[in-house]
Amino acid sequence: MAGLLGGAGFDFVSDPAAADIVILNTCGFIRPSRDEADEAILSALAAKRDGARPRVIVAGCYVERNRRELAVRYPRVDAWIGVKDFDKIAAVARGERFRPGRRTFLYDGETPRAVSTPASWAYLKISEGCSHECAFCSIPSIKGAYRSRPARSIVEEAGRLVRAGVREIDLISQDTTFYGRDRSSRSRLPRLLGDLSRIADLAWIRLLYGYPEEVDDALIEALCGEKICPYLDIPFQHADAGILRGMRRSMDARRAFRLLEKLRARVPGIAVRTSLIVGFPWEGRAQFAALKSFVREAEFDHLGVFTYSPEEGTGAYDLGDPVPERTKSGRRAEIMSLQAEISARKLRKRVGETIDVLLEGVSRKDPGIRIGRAEFQAPEVDGIVFVSGDGPETLESRPLRRVEITDSGSYDLRGKIIA
Repeated sequence: MAGLLGGAGFDFVSDPAAADIVILNTCGFIRPSRDEADEAILSALAAKRDGARPRVIVAGCYVERNRRELAVRYPRVDAWIGVKDFDKIAAVARGERFRPGRRTFLYDGETPRAVSTPASWAYLKISEGCSHECAFCSIPSIKGAYRSRPARSIVEEAGRLVRAGVREIDLISQDTTFYGRDRSSRSRLPRLLGDLSRIADLAWIRLLYGYPEEVDDALIEALCGEKICPYLDIPFQHADAGILRGMRRSMDARRAFRLLEKLRARVPGIAVRTSLIVGFPWEGRAQFAALKSFVREAEFDHLGVFTYSPEEGTGAYDLGDPVPERTKSGRRAEIMSLQAEISARKLRKRVGETIDVLLEGVSRKDPGIRIGRAEFQAPEVDGIVFVSGDGPETLESRPLRRVEITDSGSYDLRGKIIA
């Protein structure tokens, strides 16, 4: 949207009070995200001067999911635009009317883009939508069935990003490992990774958010390729077989351990991230104990935990929400405490190592300290490396550095740049 607006002649301001138009891009996935969006909408409407300026445009998944309800609740919002119509944002900003589309907008290599990440790395979206039917997830009802971008479009965009100084590309979608399966009986992700690897000056390619059930031998082999980060983000969601059946997920703990064993044996130094859900209907003490045991034995490098949110239109909605919120929050805290111990133990073993670190910024507390990440750390969700001893080169001219690790914490590392 920012790229389209910039291309249409709109200027961006950092102070909302100076804006003629305020655009809120919302998430509608779970109740807490919708609550956050409601607060932002109310705040934007309260800032309207004389009831007219700035114009308020609300966009995104919340709109796609609850457009009619929101229009009734917030009549002072000037325009609504869902995920199927992001390409019309400039026309909407000009005050033009439009007819909502039927399919989620899937940008291509020719769509203007404003990169909002640090200069050294960027996200690259390879698909839109999801064709799975997980009982807890509302994404398919919001974004529709899975649609892969053409590989040539992805490679062309990656090339432009690299020529602009990007050194790490993070491939994202609702299900990265499904790439190409909407067009073929097999995943085309390994071939895409090979095509991206041939881009000169691209250092790292990272996969974010896939399904463990779709990690096959071809993908495992591709993870060993040049420039591919030995990193995999595969949410297992739970470990109890009964809970997983209720979630409509098929990989139980026994199969999960087999997959982890294969990944660690065949991909040297691989870091595995997972996401889990606590408080799903039927999750009692025994089921939660099985989940804790799974986390303890699996020793994931990175882990996130969500509390279950019943979402209308999903397969599990009619099951209700019998687990109290306080119990959910307590279980989440228990898992995260356990993971903090595991993470701290793993990171202590890295003290004394010399690793590549991609620098992406400067510490707010200490301008003399750079902030970066190693191959085993994804942006925005994992830990970081605090780096000292920077040379005369700037972050932009040479963001990838050799760093000796000198200290560690629960999630972050400290180190110094070496010659």
